[in-house]
This record gives sequence, structure tokens and C-alpha cells, in this order.
Amino acid sequence: MISRPELAEVIGERTLHVSDTGTLEKAIASYLLEEGRTDDIESLMRDVLKYRAKNGYVEATVVSAFPLSEALTSEVTAALKSEFPGAKGYVLNQRIDEDVIGGVRLEMAGEELDLTIRAKLNILKRLTAARSL
Repeated sequence: MISRPELAEVIGERTLHVSDTGTLEKAIASYLLEEGRTDDIESLMRDVLKYRAKNGYVEATVVSAFPLSEALTSEVTAALKSEFPGAKGYVLNQRIDEDVIGGVRLEMAGEELDLTIRAKLNILKRLTAARSL
């Protein structure tokens, strides 16, 4: 059986050169089901994102309570381009999470920038608790 890192590399390489993503998605899903490896999907996708990033493709997911405006989407994309100027391509995904009170969380392969109100409140809570000790 092929190891997860090897599988991630194969998938990552194919994503760089395929135009029909639907066929690729079906092939990956079929392989994972046949091999009984559906539990690996989260780790596998993280590894694929790392592979793509290593090869110059920056992919990020913005998590927010509401859909992003065009202006905010443009700002986030500009920030990614500024932070990773040598990238060959940029992909910005959006995910709505009703648990996010406000603000946004930016998730990338192995990195996260949490600018949500909840994260800021948690920092305030920790600072307040540390002072009372």
C-alpha cells in the first residue's frame, strides 16, 4: 500500500496539471474507498496543500460568519500576493461557519491566522486570568 505522504505527492502533482478536476476527484474518492482509507482524508488533504505550496501554489480558506464582500476578498487576495510574491498561483476558498461571531480566520497548509472576535476574547480572558494570579 502506498504511504500517505507518497499518495499526497501523487495527488498534489496531478492537481498541478489537470484541467478536469471532477474526474480527478472521483478517482481519488474511488481509490480511498477501495483501499479503506477514508479516515486519512483530513491528513491527506493537509499533505496535498503542503505539496502544492512547496510547488508555488498558495491556497487559503477564509472562514467567516457571512460571505465575504468583493472588497474583502480582494484585500485578502492582495495580502496573499504580498506575502507570497513568487507564487505561481493563488486559490482563495471561503467557508461559512455560524460559530464565528465576527471577524475572519485564514487557514493555510500548516498555518492559521485567527482574527475572529472569539479568538480576541480568548486572548483577553487569558490576560485577565494571568493578572489575577
